[in-house]
Amino acid sequence: MAKFVNPSNVHAPVGSYSHTVTVPSGTELLFISGQVGMRPDGSLPTSFAEQAEVVFENIRSCLAAHGLGMEAVVKLTSFLMPGTDVRIMREIRQRHFGEHRPASTAVFVPQLVSPDFLLEVEAVAVKSAPSAASSGSAA
Repeated sequence: MAKFVNPSNVHAPVGSYSHTVTVPSGTELLFISGQVGMRPDGSLPTSFAEQAEVVFENIRSCLAAHGLGMEAVVKLTSFLMPGTDVRIMREIRQRHFGEHRPASTAVFVPQLVSPDFLLEVEAVAVKSAPSAASSGSAA
């Protein structure tokens, strides 16, 4: 499906990501809105680590709603509040993604929509388009 490449004439990734990703023609893209650390019941943990854990659980749930797993993610964009510990974010992300290395961007921002949110992460995932035979289309 997607092909992850780190060109030899570009520095090695400094984290759990790939420099480039190509997606084959005929692939469906799934765009996941920015996920914050809010639990399904609407509660919001106060610690960065807990919010980060919930963020990746929310992404996992969004993917599962489309029959996908974390390995379908090709791009992550993370928005972090200043003063948050990036190492914690990397550890939690690593636990959820394992050896999978999507393209990634992380930036510090002055504030998110609510000052109680300590991070927000959006994702793009890929899903093979259904074939004409499996979608019930007649020739």
